[in-house]
Amino acid sequence: MELSITQENFARALSAVGRVASNKAGLPILNNILLRTDGNRLLVAATNLEIATTQYIGAKIVKPGAITVPARLISEFVSSLPKDTIELKVVNDNIHLKCGNYTSIINGVIADDFPELPTINEESSISYTINVEDFKQAVSQTIITASSDSTRPVLTGVYWHSHEGQLFLAATDGYRLSERRLVETKSDVSAIIPTQTLQEVLRTIADTSETVDILFDETQVRFRINEAEIISRLVDGNFPDYRQLIPASSETSAVVNKQEFVRVTKIAGLFARESGGSVTMTVDPDKKTVSLHSIASEMGENTSELTAEVQGGGQVTLNSRYLSEALSVIDDDTIAFSFSGKLSPCILKSVKKDTNYYHVIMPLKS
Repeated sequence: MELSITQENFARALSAVGRVASNKAGLPILNNILLRTDGNRLLVAATNLEIATTQYIGAKIVKPGAITVPARLISEFVSSLPKDTIELKVVNDNIHLKCGNYTSIINGVIADDFPELPTINEESSISYTINVEDFKQAVSQTIITASSDSTRPVLTGVYWHSHEGQLFLAATDGYRLSERRLVETKSDVSAIIPTQTLQEVLRTIADTSETVDILFDETQVRFRINEAEIISRLVDGNFPDYRQLIPASSETSAVVNKQEFVRVTKIAGLFARESGGSVTMTVDPDKKTVSLHSIASEMGENTSELTAEVQGGGQVTLNSRYLSEALSVIDDDTIAFSFSGKLSPCILKSVKKDTNYYHVIMPLKS
């Protein structure tokens, strides 16, 4: 294999795929990145057997071929080179690199030992093309409530599914739940995508990206953004019927300014560190206020109050971090929240009539 390539494009591709390269015991080849010519392009790929990521970059191909090379070494080496053309040549399974006054030889491993990259049959798969901004927002709004508990794998991903002609994303860790409506769909979809995969896709999206092409088959999902592809296994199992956990109506509701709510939640959280983050929220229908109270037994206590449009009254105790994270992903200047008594779920959402996002937090037993 012999080719020339720009340092910037090569460094960017190596950095993107290198994150997926794995150090799984017994499979040292997964520490490597695959380099393989493809027409007048260079394929740069890595896999950890759960996720495979590829990047195609334009190159001047002198001689086609393939090789694998240690991911960390080549990524750090290429990123340190000046912005110039890199001459790359494979001699006896070693990569000879030259860029300006810099030359290096890196020991490679033959590409035959590298796992075969997964593929998806486009003809028999379900496909979507999603606007990048909508994709980023929907994933960010749901990924925060996915579980990190590997003993319940179906909760460690985001559930993409069709319901009444719409594509929804949902995630829960048992303490909170989020649901985002994304696009209309005529297909039946039911797939749990690992959070690690979605995080990788978010990192891969560049400023120039406009759309994300998504392809589902029975066991895998593929994301394509510009010249990058990420293929991942889906989480095996059935996601719980979460809709039954969302109350149809509530006894108490309040509408508040988001920035004020964020501020009082942050302040209450400072005093809630000793008590597992618990803050008590009181809705007062007479004063038309919402107050947050928290206690730090050795340092003091805090009560912060803000005006609100109130219906009904009551009190609920919530985790301040969960509350802060929910507020950070609701896209509106005004927030509505509602609950029915101390032990019922608390729902947060935008006040927009066509709101496409719901965030549910289970209360703490005060």
